[in-house]
Amino acid sequence: MQILEKLLNTVDGYVWGPPMLVLLMGTHIYLTFRLGFVQKYIFRAIKISFSRHKEGDGDISHFGALTTSLAATIGAGNIVGVGTAIASGGPGAVLWMWLTGVFGIATKYAEAMLSVKYRTTSKNGTFSGGPMYVLERGMHCRWLGILFALFAAIAAFGIGNMVQANSIAVLVKDTFHISPWITGIIITIFTAVVIIGGITSISRVCEKFVPLMAVFYVLGCVIILALKFNTIPASIILIFKSAFTGQAAIGGFLGAGMKEAVRFGVARGLFSNESGLGSAPIVAAAAQTKHPARQALVSSTGTFWDTVVVCAISGIVLVNSGVWTKGLDGALLTKTAFTAIPLVGPVVLTIGLLTFVFSTIIGWSYYGEKSAEYLFGHRAIKPYRWLWIAAVMVGSVATLPIVWSFSDIANALMALPNLISLLVLSSVVHAETKDYLAKDITL
Repeated sequence: MQILEKLLNTVDGYVWGPPMLVLLMGTHIYLTFRLGFVQKYIFRAIKISFSRHKEGDGDISHFGALTTSLAATIGAGNIVGVGTAIASGGPGAVLWMWLTGVFGIATKYAEAMLSVKYRTTSKNGTFSGGPMYVLERGMHCRWLGILFALFAAIAAFGIGNMVQANSIAVLVKDTFHISPWITGIIITIFTAVVIIGGITSISRVCEKFVPLMAVFYVLGCVIILALKFNTIPASIILIFKSAFTGQAAIGGFLGAGMKEAVRFGVARGLFSNESGLGSAPIVAAAAQTKHPARQALVSSTGTFWDTVVVCAISGIVLVNSGVWTKGLDGALLTKTAFTAIPLVGPVVLTIGLLTFVFSTIIGWSYYGEKSAEYLFGHRAIKPYRWLWIAAVMVGSVATLPIVWSFSDIANALMALPNLISLLVLSSVVHAETKDYLAKDITL
């Protein structure tokens, strides 16, 4: 097992190395310019996203599709992942995470656009879409679609399920001294209640749950910042300055140059918002919309909320706490920073992680389910759901480092064919965008 774990870690480091990061960030930047800075429509897109009335074919509303994708995207990475970036790349990593989110808006827009355009109707009347259908129907490369669906189904069980369940169980045990078995049973029951009803049930829960959890966390962070408001300006200046110069060693902190700030900021930002991975477009394809570009605009706001807002405020809280100078690793840095504020800090961290992680489990269940449906047909949906529910329990009570590495590799491998489709079909995205703006200049 140790040999296998070492091998997987080596492969993981390779597939998520500089070439992949350059490809992802390069795609973000290319699509930003190719689409004429579609980010300029972000606030109008936010306005559209709150529309819950039926305005076209689809299974769920704009808002339902957005909150379901946010449920899967906003996870432990928004809290612990930011700490990891700062611990490895210094305060400047926060700015690079933020910039990754800003440019990633264009990629999230493009992949949602293509998923809606090339979606299909299943035998049971529901809509199916995502990069696998884009690769098959848009690029006429079904074999790439099969590979994407296969890797997505594998990654879902790891990063979207067992690793998340384990995170909740460990947190509850450390904080409240509750057995992982008890936590696992509770999470498993709640997961089953939500996902058995399919996308309609999942989106209905996410529409109510996701806004509440995000608002609670952001308000909690604002309160923490308010308690140490005197140092906020200096912290923000430090983030900007060290993003381009690096940060010298202070206390136990080893120090990080600009190279590390860029590397870890970009890497953590990409993991956080999932722009380019091809996961969020799967649920975007189920949205009720009158034009692919309209839902694409709504989907792009997911990256805005996830990275530009939530990750940014997390980063400011961690840097402003001052504990980043003590040489702590990512998870411990986050915990120390939040618990440094009596009462408010631990509550915000605990509830934030609990809700973020649970929402990831129910959101990713749909991604995995649709991938399984693409591979094996509609008959695979129910077995997949029950297998998913069982995996939640397993993840809660077992330590699975190999699962993390294996699913991380699968995540990279599902991103590759998705990025290929985005670059090859960028002219289609451009044409659809131009068509929509010509018909509906008010957005």
